[in-house]
Amino acid sequence: MKIGINKVIRILISSDFLLQTGWGFIGPIFAIFLVKNIGGVSLSMIGFTAAIYWVTKSIFQPFIAYFFDVKTGEKDDFYCLIGGMYLANLIPLGYLFSNQIWHILFLEFIRGLAMAFVIPSWSAIFTRHIDKGWEAFTWSIESTSIGLALGFSAAFGGLLATIFGFNLVFILTSLFGLAASSLLFLIRPQILSKNHFVPHQPSEKGIF
Repeated sequence: MKIGINKVIRILISSDFLLQTGWGFIGPIFAIFLVKNIGGVSLSMIGFTAAIYWVTKSIFQPFIAYFFDVKTGEKDDFYCLIGGMYLANLIPLGYLFSNQIWHILFLEFIRGLAMAFVIPSWSAIFTRHIDKGWEAFTWSIESTSIGLALGFSAAFGGLLATIFGFNLVFILTSLFGLAASSLLFLIRPQILSKNHFVPHQPSEKGIF
């Protein structure tokens, strides 16, 4: 049986794989970094740091998503996706120069705001371009890629930090994220300029 997954979906999944791999390096070690390198950090402040990101993203995201839905075409979605991705993936470089807790809180606020643009725009483009009849399978590939990315990076993030230090991990995270951002330019020709959209039919020839 032939399974067709079009170029846009392949690029979006590949980009997300790189993004999740990069940020997965930080996941296991970020709390340790805060305790060791940032002045005046307590356990409660570590939780508050995570909360800043999630609350910021959650508050702004619905309003940004509404803007995408009422605008014609996908160009706004695409450029906000690109801009948000680049901004979010420069944040790890800011960790390199942080030595006070307010530095981290500010960076997490900016990251949350950037991802509030990224998540709805990525999801909207993915949803519009998904191959008709292969929705469940396509989403399973996306979920599987995230699981593999996070599993791989979690296994090596702590090891890299132990051997080479936090700075290398943050640089790698940024590099993976910037590569994920740049990869999205490959879908620019397929971005819709109008609202009219016909769901993709899988190709008879292509497998993935």
